[in-house]
Amino acid sequence: MIRKSLLIVVLLGWPGLNGFGRPCFGQERAATGQPTYEFVPDLVYGHKDGLAMTMDVFRPKENARGVGLLLMVSGGWVSRWAPHDQLAKLFQPLLDAGFTVIAIRHGSSPRYLIPEIASDIRLALQYVTDHAEQIKVDRERLGVFGFSAGGHLSLLLGTQTNSAQSTSDPKTKPHVAAVVAVFPPTDLAPYVDPTNPLRERFPALKFEPSRSPEFSPLLHVTADDAPTLLVHGDKDELVPIWHSQKIHEAFRKVSVPSELLTIEGADHGFDAEGNRRMMSAMIGWFDKQLKPRSKQ
Repeated sequence: MIRKSLLIVVLLGWPGLNGFGRPCFGQERAATGQPTYEFVPDLVYGHKDGLAMTMDVFRPKENARGVGLLLMVSGGWVSRWAPHDQLAKLFQPLLDAGFTVIAIRHGSSPRYLIPEIASDIRLALQYVTDHAEQIKVDRERLGVFGFSAGGHLSLLLGTQTNSAQSTSDPKTKPHVAAVVAVFPPTDLAPYVDPTNPLRERFPALKFEPSRSPEFSPLLHVTADDAPTLLVHGDKDELVPIWHSQKIHEAFRKVSVPSELLTIEGADHGFDAEGNRRMMSAMIGWFDKQLKPRSKQ
């Protein structure tokens, strides 16, 4: 029998059941015949090479908190479009909990490599910040989450956005208030090594190896980083758990709030119980970190 999470992967066409980005989202809401969210499709946050880069907004119809969660739609740094009803199944528990989910599509591998992809997601975060009122979210309560490659991109934003050294206008400067990264690569050095066959399997890694520190979240941890929850299987062979363990320890050393949830016996993807634990932890983390300031 195919697990529900794997079936969703097949439906969405995410790359490779064993690739960077196999989603492992939690339980799916029972069908009611009516969507539980308002859907705003294809907001254009930028252009490149004559192409529009877009995001979709999923806002709960009831009990919306005004919290925006940016989902990095990325598997193997490939970013694909999917019908909104299929995509919403992946994060329905977040909608049920009152969070607005903003699905970000970046310039996709193999045409674009990680340096260009990183620029795209930063532009998307800036767009959400600048248009928070229209999107109906609080620009000071933005979270980011993703899975594998999407987790890597989430950590890039979480470790490189909140610098106090920025000269940007505080009224327009983006701020990441919380991150959840599930089995994320945090140090790209092993993957961009020209002798590593994964460079062929995941072409987004085919950038100059000397630049890997720029895009390795582990090497950018500072005290102003976003509070971060990490979720990882202890049997993961594609992205070994040390990626999460090392960055968790780095966060701890600079007093950034961080937790690591280990899913015992899990590889690069979880079973139904692992999915349940992951989603429960994610909701709890965002609930704790993204409360209105007066309630924190």
